[in-house]
This record gives sequence, structure tokens and C-alpha cells, in this order.
Amino acid sequence: MKRVLTFVLCALVLSACGSDNTISDVDSGTTAISGGTARTVGVNSYLWHASLDTLSFMPLASADPFGGVIITDWYSSPQDINERLKVTIYILDRRLRADGIRIAVFRQTRSNEGWVDAAVNAETSVKLEDAILTRARELRLASAGSKS
Repeated sequence: MKRVLTFVLCALVLSACGSDNTISDVDSGTTAISGGTARTVGVNSYLWHASLDTLSFMPLASADPFGGVIITDWYSSPQDINERLKVTIYILDRRLRADGIRIAVFRQTRSNEGWVDAAVNAETSVKLEDAILTRARELRLASAGSKS
């Protein structure tokens, strides 16, 4: 009897350790959608991948898929080398929602003293947010279409 009880307890403990790392809720998007294997990220994967796609022209300084923070390095466009931008994206939710993302844009201009902080047009982060949300919806639709 003692052996059976030990076996049952071990089986329960081991079964609690197992996981298939997939979430079937399409709206949450918490299962990574690339790479051919299912990997769970801490935030909405559609917003995550859309953010990386949208900022792909900028060098990344840091990207944390579990905390949902993407930080770019400073970027100067070839058209204006005396201005540079840095973007920080916070993905706040596991669901694909418009309020699930917050963006901070930083701008500097070159002066005689070096790089100086400058004002950022308020619409810059709104336009960037719209572009990311549009791309996230496209990824969600593409993913839903491939599951059919």
C-alpha cells in the first residue's frame, strides 16, 4: 500500500511539471507565431512581433519578450544626420488591444555642445502605435487563416 501511495504521489508531482507551452486563445496571441515551434512569451505575441517588424530599421538595444519591453538604440536617418530618435515600447497586456501598448519616443538634435534633447511631435508615438496595431492585426488574421 505504501508503494502504491508513493507511486501515485510521484505521478501527480511529475504530471504537474509537464506543459505543452501552447495557448489556444487566438486573441491572446501568447504563443509565438514564428520558428515552427510553439514558445510562450509573456505578452501578446502579435503586438510583440508587430513591434519588432515596425522598428526593424532601427538597431535594438534591448528586447525582453517576457517583460514586454523593446528599447531601440539611437537612430539617425540618412536624410538628416543631425537628428536622432530612440524608441521604447511597452507591451502591457496578453490580449491584442489598442490600450495594450505604450510608446515613448525620444529625440535629440546635434548642436555645438553635442547631442541635445529636443521636443518630440506628439503625433509621432500615435502614428507609430497605429502602425504597430495595424501590423499586429495583419499577423493575427494571417495566423487565423493558416489554422483553418
